[in-house]
Amino acid sequence: MARHDQSAEDLALDRLPKASLNRESLREALSLYRYVRPYRWRFFSGLATLVVSASLGLVFPLFSGALIDAALRPEHATVPLLGVVTLNQVALLLAVSVTLQALSSFNSSLAFNRVGQSALADLRRDCYGRLIALPMAFFGQRRVGELTSRVSTDIAQIEGGLIDALPQLCRQSLFLLGGITLISLTSGRLTLVMLGTLPILIAAAVFFGRRLRRYSRETQDQLAATNTIVEETLQAIASVKAFANEAFEQGRYDRANTRVLAAALSAARWRAVFVAFFIVALFGGIVIVLWFGAGLLQSGTITAGQMTRFALYTIFVAGAMGQSAELFTQIQKTVGATQRVRELLREPTEVGPMAAAPAPTGPLPSRLEGAVAFEDVSFRYPARPEVQVLRGITLAARPGEQIALVGPSGAGKSTLTALLLRFYVPEAGTLRIDGRDAGTYPLGWLRGQMAIVPQDVLLFGGTIAENIRYGRPGADDDAIRAAAGLANADEFIRGFPEGYATLVGDRGIKLSGGQRQRVAIARAILKNPAILILDEATSSLDSEGERLVQVALDRLMQGRTTFIIAHRLATIRNADRIAVIDGGRVVELGTHDELSARPEGLYRHLSSLQFGPGETAA
Repeated sequence: MARHDQSAEDLALDRLPKASLNRESLREALSLYRYVRPYRWRFFSGLATLVVSASLGLVFPLFSGALIDAALRPEHATVPLLGVVTLNQVALLLAVSVTLQALSSFNSSLAFNRVGQSALADLRRDCYGRLIALPMAFFGQRRVGELTSRVSTDIAQIEGGLIDALPQLCRQSLFLLGGITLISLTSGRLTLVMLGTLPILIAAAVFFGRRLRRYSRETQDQLAATNTIVEETLQAIASVKAFANEAFEQGRYDRANTRVLAAALSAARWRAVFVAFFIVALFGGIVIVLWFGAGLLQSGTITAGQMTRFALYTIFVAGAMGQSAELFTQIQKTVGATQRVRELLREPTEVGPMAAAPAPTGPLPSRLEGAVAFEDVSFRYPARPEVQVLRGITLAARPGEQIALVGPSGAGKSTLTALLLRFYVPEAGTLRIDGRDAGTYPLGWLRGQMAIVPQDVLLFGGTIAENIRYGRPGADDDAIRAAAGLANADEFIRGFPEGYATLVGDRGIKLSGGQRQRVAIARAILKNPAILILDEATSSLDSEGERLVQVALDRLMQGRTTFIIAHRLATIRNADRIAVIDGGRVVELGTHDELSARPEGLYRHLSSLQFGPGETAA
């Protein structure tokens, strides 16, 4: 039955798909041994002590039987290699074996945990490093939840497999094989009787296990649906209250909760039937074995000690078989998780940030001059290959020039800046920066020469100072305050009780839109880029916020090549040139006055829509 207090991670682990266990999938899983290799001596130490611990566990029934015989029939109390032993000697052997078993188990558990946690820390590091090194085309075709699952849920499943399932598999395999061997040596006839009762228990476990997993999965899915309702309601609580829809949301939750209850009760009924059947089958089997064994004991065929030994070994074998189904399922999930993680690690990354330029075009300058030229550039997004976004665009910007990009939504303005940042590569044509193919610059170095101030600024959940310092990691406090001053941000930052140490909250939620914009501008000022991209940087601000941000932007743009994406044409009338883009092409190019003078031009049409017929952004 599903537990209602299960954590979200536990639910995610339970719903992980299972992989088929074949040669290819096992080879895939074993490929992660390279993460264990640096810790292999500790791993083999844990494996060796696990074998010792399991072997001493198998010795326990042997000594226990000898203890019973020593008490009832001293002449029959024997231990292999030692011969006849006394009651005290057997008790001492039991104490020593239990102590050694405990020490071996301690070392084995500690070794597997150390190796597993160290190897998984390396794996998490590589997965995260691979994720942030992947190209934007990859992220355009994946959901964030799917990717975070790779470095959380999948690796948590691998952790469970490596630290728990693998040692348990080794231990239970030894108990199963060693137990069957030793009970066979104790009494072959009793062994046949005991083994005859096992198929019923195994068949029952498989039959009921499948149904219980199905109902448990259904319960988990329905519970996840209720959690989604809670999350949606709390995220939109203002809308819920504004529309007075509390009763509606309560009804929606109640219906989902009823479905959870129905699924949970179905699972409970099946579990109750299984428990009842298992008790009958298990204890019935034990009664049969005890009845047959009592007859052998009565006839003198076996001793009381041998009967005790046999009963304990039977428990070991039954326990190993009982855990086999769960271990097999966990291993299947671990193999599946390994395959998904390996798929991520095989994804091709962008060019390494510190890689040398591939073309022999001379040494890198200390700073770009800022000349940018799009030469007959065409482009389609990999996720939408059927849509031609850019169609042979040719556009050039001189160093320090301000180029405004305007046009209808979906015309290709943001795509141009994405190509400039080399988030994507043109499918045709060439992008040149300072006369050199942009693809010949080291990627990290090139992006280090650029900065972007987006429309929707997403700050990291640290302090204001940390968010500004993100533009130039390692910058001192004086440089941060100077950048904030130029961005018209210093005054409002000092107004907070904690000043620059103020936490901005998740995605910067504790700051207003204008404050977030000015923090982003301060970050860009601190970076001191040669090329600047402003993507609707003032579109969502009120008049006062826009004025403060525009003053900061004017300071930021001085001496830098700037591409300004704008729908509000009043903000770009002072641009050196305005490129009007429509349908993936540059349809007009000129200054504000030149474009406004064209009576049939698209720019003049867009101006009339914003400012009224016959008016422009002047």
